[in-house]
Amino acid sequence: MTLLAILVGTLAAGIGSVWLAAWLSFGIVSRYTQHMLSLAAGALLATAFLHLLPEAFESGVEPHNLFVTLLFGLVFFFLLDKAELWHHGHEHHHGVQALHEHEHDHESQHEHHHGHHHGSNSQSGGWAILAGDSVHCFGDGVLIASAFMVDLRLGIVASLAVLAHEVPHHMGDLVVLREGSDNRKAAVLKVSLAGAITALGGLAGFLLLEQLNGILPYMLAIASSSFIYVALADLIPQLQTRLSSRETAAQIVWLLAGMGLVSLASYFAHSFSFH
Repeated sequence: MTLLAILVGTLAAGIGSVWLAAWLSFGIVSRYTQHMLSLAAGALLATAFLHLLPEAFESGVEPHNLFVTLLFGLVFFFLLDKAELWHHGHEHHHGVQALHEHEHDHESQHEHHHGHHHGSNSQSGGWAILAGDSVHCFGDGVLIASAFMVDLRLGIVASLAVLAHEVPHHMGDLVVLREGSDNRKAAVLKVSLAGAITALGGLAGFLLLEQLNGILPYMLAIASSSFIYVALADLIPQLQTRLSSRETAAQIVWLLAGMGLVSLASYFAHSFSFH
């Protein structure tokens, strides 16, 4: 019975948060596509620095070890980025696509309007996001499982809390994936599959809770490194273009809005969890 509750709770939190984020991203705020890049950067940075890393450091693990893990994660995602650059530079199936890749710096606007989103930053950003999401969701699943094993009501509250604080973060994920492809359904499916890993974390938590508690802080640090890398290496460079003072102010406002959304969602989720 407890295992069934864990699976229902983790799937509802993991996939439900993605679908809610997709509804918001592609419905209500879809007209603000350019501003969504700023929102995504803010949401990813806030998720890493205000939610995941504090949770990792509160675990009592030696801070030096967590910083080493964070550094390792950043280097790993940089190498993943380089692997994608190599792949897209050498393995195009069509000469026209290869030409677009070669002329990306000169034709980025043309490619954007015609759907040729083969830019290396967007592609590698997508891989890093999915890798980080999978680790993060697995960790969420372990946390939800531990709550259900204490008390059924606490497990339900934990599931709702995870769902709430994941929505603004997944909105950022979907923006990153949409940068690499015009296909909304594919972006939602990829993030949903990563969200489904929450259930895998729940199952593992049910079976191996004591062993997993020891590595959970390190998983949080690795997930953080992926979000920091994508925000700083992929999203923010795209925002560093020549803009009017009004457009620059709008970028800053949306960046802060992304941070604020994650902060508020985390605050209310934690308040809800403890009362």
